[in-house]
Amino acid sequence: MSSRPRDHDPTLGDLSEGEILRAILARTSQASHAIIGPGDDAAVIAAPSGSVVATTDTLVHGPDFRLAWSSGYDLGWKAAAVNLADVAAMGARPTALLVALAVPRDLRLSFVEQLADGLREACAALAPGCAVVGGDLTVSEVLTVAVTALGDLEDRAPVTRSGARVGDVVAVAGELGHAAHGLAVLFARFRDGDTPIAVDPSALGRGERAALAAQLRPSPPIGLGPFAATAGATAMMDISDGLAIDARRMAAASAVTIALDSAALGDSPQRALAGGEDHALLATFSPGMLPSGFRIIGAVTAQGEHDLLVDDAPADVSGWDPYRDWDSASG
Repeated sequence: MSSRPRDHDPTLGDLSEGEILRAILARTSQASHAIIGPGDDAAVIAAPSGSVVATTDTLVHGPDFRLAWSSGYDLGWKAAAVNLADVAAMGARPTALLVALAVPRDLRLSFVEQLADGLREACAALAPGCAVVGGDLTVSEVLTVAVTALGDLEDRAPVTRSGARVGDVVAVAGELGHAAHGLAVLFARFRDGDTPIAVDPSALGRGERAALAAQLRPSPPIGLGPFAATAGATAMMDISDGLAIDARRMAAASAVTIALDSAALGDSPQRALAGGEDHALLATFSPGMLPSGFRIIGAVTAQGEHDLLVDDAPADVSGWDPYRDWDSASG
């Protein structure tokens, strides 16, 4: 990750679209499935299995990130990671990203270069062979990053959230509640009134540093998505809005009840249930079929009055809802 001296770091308003795009594309890598990559009207991506998994996610300054807390690199990494997790949750292997940027004119070129670095290095670390193959660039008063991710099922059937069966075990791969802990640290300690302020790393304990990393640069277990599909996962989804709300979604789609054991949810079951943006993988498996990397947190039971039970009681916990929890403060 590199940065420019400020006197050689123009604002985007001082540059042409072509100059900005060339700076971004100089930092991308080659996608292993790309037949035609960046530079034409559209990319061409091989789909050996004959089908393509596609997903999209948008990060908007204010409700989704704050520039006071996130560097360009952080933002690029997170934009890649959250989309890669959705592809993995279908049992597919990510192959390519399309990135659309809406950027303010006063943003520095170095920020966009760092964002490209974060996209590239997240792909290299989490989904080797996947890379940015194209996208779009436009001007906006609000910094917005929209990513579309593509994936290949490699001749596997897609794993949906509607396949959980009575008698299956409920399992998770990845951490629960850490991203929510990181967000709580940011809101509690790095604001001046309602205005976000820069994070002081020296003020963080070890656990807080790890929690902030989970929030700003999540590392979902992408490779375990295809692995779980091969191992016979009956249902799977990315935990983006909190375990409680996403487990309810899986239960409703599968017409079952999911019963969780709070003792299996770590030191802070409430945070694990309610916290969003973990991007862990929630999956169900036939008994005795649990693959390495997943841990059991509950069971699938016959559909009852409630979609979700925790310790045999209805779960009075929700998760992240942008229409309810949106906070418009910027910085």
